[in-house]
Amino acid sequence: MFKKPMSLLLRIAVMLSAAITVLSLLLIVGYILVKGIPYLTPSLFAFEYNSTNVSLFPSMITTLIMVALALIVSAPIGIFCAIYLVEYAKRGNHLVKYIRITTETLSGIPSIVYGLFGMLFFVTTLKLGFSVLAGSLTLSIMILPLIIRTTEEALKSVPDTYREGSYGLGATRLRTVFVVILPNAVSGILAGIILSIGRIVGETAALIYTAGTIAKIPENLGSSARTLSIHMYSLSSEGLHTNEAYATAVVLLAVVLFINLIANLIAKRFRKGKI
Repeated sequence: MFKKPMSLLLRIAVMLSAAITVLSLLLIVGYILVKGIPYLTPSLFAFEYNSTNVSLFPSMITTLIMVALALIVSAPIGIFCAIYLVEYAKRGNHLVKYIRITTETLSGIPSIVYGLFGMLFFVTTLKLGFSVLAGSLTLSIMILPLIIRTTEEALKSVPDTYREGSYGLGATRLRTVFVVILPNAVSGILAGIILSIGRIVGETAALIYTAGTIAKIPENLGSSARTLSIHMYSLSSEGLHTNEAYATAVVLLAVVLFINLIANLIAKRFRKGKI
């Protein structure tokens, strides 16, 4: 008699929590769309930024460049590190323990600390200056722990029978990893990459200290530029273009959605064996 009412209460609590989460997301997205869509004018997408049109186009290009560069650096390192931890490292290995403690510690460090580190190391010590390259390298360090942990969990979710079957057919460990395990873990790996992209496009503090705030399309990796999040922050902090800041938020949501759709499409093609 006690279990049934308790189960009902737990079921109601779970459903209520899910409803609150979905409702909160819809309210936030709906508020941004209502406030921003009316101000999506052609001048906001002008090729060059000035104080009149406050164009977001240069910041959008910079954001895409930042995402690409940060993932090019961090994704291979994070995935290969996770493969070592799951497939190659022996149980009880102290190095594995230290790596996991390090990744957990790095995950909890505030972004402003990464920004200060990037400014001191990449901008000052390596003399990269306030540049797209310095900002991308800082972001790659920020998202590296997330990619390692999500990839590690994705690899662990692959049944051991897959490995045993591959070894039984005479495949080497390297071939087993790349032909059997990674294709079956690609969904989890891409989920971590998508989360990393979300952190990249929403980052401001670290990039202000490393990439700068100049609103122009970067001529090269050594040029200073601003991303969409910094552009939105600058417009809202000035107080003169609040409506355009909401419009920038709409574009930022659209960019994140577009990147997520591409990642999901790639994951589906991997599962079907088309890639």
